[in-house]
Amino acid sequence: MWDEHNVHLDITDQDLIDLQEGKVDLYTFSYYMSTVVTSHEVKETVSGNFSAGAKNPYLTYSDWGWALDPKGLRYYLEMIYDRYELPLMVVENGLGAYDEVESDGAIHDPYRIDYIREHILDMDKAIEAGVNLIGYTTWGCIDLVSAGTGEMRKRYGFIYVDKDDEGKGSFERSKKDSFYWYKKVIASNGKDLD
Repeated sequence: MWDEHNVHLDITDQDLIDLQEGKVDLYTFSYYMSTVVTSHEVKETVSGNFSAGAKNPYLTYSDWGWALDPKGLRYYLEMIYDRYELPLMVVENGLGAYDEVESDGAIHDPYRIDYIREHILDMDKAIEAGVNLIGYTTWGCIDLVSAGTGEMRKRYGFIYVDKDDEGKGSFERSKKDSFYWYKKVIASNGKDLD
């Protein structure tokens, strides 16, 4: 294509050396869901953050249609580590969900705990398989406006923020069940997942 458009790059031998030596020390990425692509006719499609595909009949999906696939994370970790042999770090992973405040002020979010627990268990399996996974962070610690949908009702955090989709509310913060659970997970370096 470059030849067709008469594009010629002025690349020196030093440029090639710099490109070869300018490699990253670790590989970081976000993981929320897997996607399926097929050549077959598709009846149901799904989409997430910059991804779309056929609905996988073997997976469950969030209220926003994102596949819940911790095994997909393990597969990706093992594939990328095998390819690059660099330390890996998951810098974003989490579940957008509807959270309800009970009459006593409690926020029970077992679905978030289950989502993160299952992803941690599959990360542990990848580590056992030899992957050098050096870190994991969730998205996010506190509820915020979803960048993907512009909604506040799509909640991600361990801390609930009293704000609705119109920006109304006291902005008071309350710890969800997942807050206390994840605090325990961090303190045990991922060993205590109950």
